Amino acid sequence: MSVEKQKFLTVAPFKCVWREELRFKEAGRGCVAFEAFAQNDVTLVFREQVGSQHYHYKMDNNPNYTIIFGSHRNRRLKIEASGKTVVDVAGVGLCSSAFQSYWIGIYDGLISIGKGKYPFQNLVFEWHDSEPNFNVQYIGLSSWDKHVGYRNISILHMPSHHNALWSHIDYTDYGEDDEDDGLENVNDNLGKWGLPNFLENWDLADVLFEVGTERKVVPAHKVILSSTGDFSLGSTDEIVIELPSTSYPVLHAFLEYIYTGRTQIVEWQLGPLQELSLQFKVIALVKQCEEIMDRFRKNKKLFDSGKKVEIINPSSQVRQFGIFPCEVPLDIGKLKHFLATGEHSDIKIHIGDHGLVVQSHKLILSLWSAPFAKMFTNGMVESSSSDIYLKDVPAEAFWVMIQFMYSGVLEMDITEMGPILIPILLLADQFGVFVLQRECCKRVMECLSEDIVCTILQAVSSIQSYKLLEETCKRNFAMHFDYCTTASTEFVLLDEVTFREILLHADMTVTSEEKVLDAILLWCMQACKVFGWVTVDDLLISSTPEQIFGERFQSIFLLLPFVRFPLMPLFLLEKLEDSRLSNQIPMFGELVKEAIQYSGGIKMPEVSQNIRFQHRHSSYKELQYICDGDKNGVIYFAGTSYGEHPWVNPVLSKKITVTASSPASRYTDPKALVSRTYQATSFAGPRIEDGHSSAWWMVDIGHDHQLMCNYYTLRQDGSSTYMRSWAFQGSVDGKNWTNLRVHNDDQMICRSGQFASWPVIGPMALLPFRFFRVVLTGPASEQKMEMLAA
Repeated sequence: MSVEKQKFLTVAPFKCVWREELRFKEAGRGCVAFEAFAQNDVTLVFREQVGSQHYHYKMDNNPNYTIIFGSHRNRRLKIEASGKTVVDVAGVGLCSSAFQSYWIGIYDGLISIGKGKYPFQNLVFEWHDSEPNFNVQYIGLSSWDKHVGYRNISILHMPSHHNALWSHIDYTDYGEDDEDDGLENVNDNLGKWGLPNFLENWDLADVLFEVGTERKVVPAHKVILSSTGDFSLGSTDEIVIELPSTSYPVLHAFLEYIYTGRTQIVEWQLGPLQELSLQFKVIALVKQCEEIMDRFRKNKKLFDSGKKVEIINPSSQVRQFGIFPCEVPLDIGKLKHFLATGEHSDIKIHIGDHGLVVQSHKLILSLWSAPFAKMFTNGMVESSSSDIYLKDVPAEAFWVMIQFMYSGVLEMDITEMGPILIPILLLADQFGVFVLQRECCKRVMECLSEDIVCTILQAVSSIQSYKLLEETCKRNFAMHFDYCTTASTEFVLLDEVTFREILLHADMTVTSEEKVLDAILLWCMQACKVFGWVTVDDLLISSTPEQIFGERFQSIFLLLPFVRFPLMPLFLLEKLEDSRLSNQIPMFGELVKEAIQYSGGIKMPEVSQNIRFQHRHSSYKELQYICDGDKNGVIYFAGTSYGEHPWVNPVLSKKITVTASSPASRYTDPKALVSRTYQATSFAGPRIEDGHSSAWWMVDIGHDHQLMCNYYTLRQDGSSTYMRSWAFQGSVDGKNWTNLRVHNDDQMICRSGQFASWPVIGPMALLPFRFFRVVLTGPASEQKMEMLAA
């Protein structure tokens, strides 16, 4: 059905390709960017679940969105919602027989469609579903009656305010033609940005051709010539290559092919051009000339000595970025070799105490970076110097950026980049390497977690070109507010504007308004450790609010109204009313008094317009642990259809899924693990995972649910073999696991049928997970247990 070759994916007629990795990280929200070519239609299907191998969208009755570029022979754009046509627009011809770049974003039923290499720019069409499907997540790549080719598919996060963000992304759309890989030039002396600009340009030239009997001088560049063919260029500063028998038009066509990947030449000059190409071993051009001349010999009708022939490099090498156009016959391997060895280098870069870091080439750096280009071409000291010295630049991150400039690919994966990813982002901004900025932003958003979101926000909040990344981080922080404000105090380093926008974010999710109050007080104090409002209240015994909050004292008055005091329980409000915070900070006392009056049933003016009286967009259902075996756990709650019906085993009602490391058998009955009655038939046997023996039971609470687990309960079955060493773990995707509690030689379970419960403490209790499992970490011959999560 599909063939993947050289980063291409071809979809046959009336088929659809589904892959597990082609999915939004958050249901109903995401963006897919891709390149595609098709004679007729390009079709994408967005579905709640992965489709079958023989899936076709015309036969699907399940909820889905289908977006068709080029319906009715590339004359229309169509959008179907669950098989019903909701958009059918004429005159939006998006398809092409060459690869074009597109992006599709979905955010809670708002479908945005754009064209071009940069997502969230060049919007073509937008439609909002009045009855949105919030669960679409998987992406199918389909076709109609002709083969469709796809490549460079990326899944990105879709920000809630993406319309407003278009104007903030520092990458300009450069026209409708995707084949134009140039970037807008920010250096007036360089004209169009990219390698073609340096064709026969004296800037940074270190090779001179003397051509023809008139000895016309034509400039060129060692690093470009040497990465294309064999010019036998020495190490002297300036090389002169004499070509007395070659005419200037032939040399011009030769260099134009090297610098741009295409050229035109009259037919009778093909022979001299081939000879010149053969002399310097530019093999791609030699073959092109041979093929064209062979066609002329076989078909005399084509012969016309005055006709210009176009030559285009047929290279199939796919390069990720556009500084080196795909058609240019450069050997990227040679460029990387020149970087590693310093061959043909004309600049040595020194960084602070690290000394010499790299021997590079001014031309390559100038292609990617306007600051470097200005440095080398605008008469600055570095224009004539072979050494530059940089201060306050991280050497490791700088080396990664330089490597990127020579290949156009960020070759390190996210696990290798680790702590240097943020410095690379900042360097890309400092030196204007916009393509690297975009790639780093993509990498960060792919691996964004609550543990690094504050670090990223501190780094990028003041940089205009990172507004998309900043918005994504703010949303991530807001959705995991409890964890981000209690796992560490790093958030107090955020500036006031950023912190305020998080507090006001539409996706702000907290377990209680008390957490919001604690976070605001910690931020205003610039605290170095986590504590609650009670500790702050105690500090007021010996200090004034001005002394405690220092330079951020005035901020307390701006941020306190963001706490929704009326949503707090009355007993907490009464404690706050009697606190020193209320007595010494008048606004605090007024807000608490207002909330108490509201809780007492007193009508408040303009309640509907005041956000302090409104529940947040996202909220939690609290399941409170009381005792072992109570009916307050998540598994029991799922068995009651989340409080709507009498209890039914949730495995039978398909509210949850239970799996074991053992193969399926009568001893691994999933419903027995979560049964309310005592059973002694379920156990988890070992399996080999990553070369190690592992035994576990796993519970999946469903793709629509997540649980922040603060207590969990196990029940021993009738076996006399007891667990002693195990880990209780949580996971968002069922693949990557986080230890919530680790037990080593735990002696608590000591009899058959016994319940035992343990708290999950610390920041991990504030992280939401979909999957939970108990995995043995010590040897056991046979293990039986029942599990109840609280």
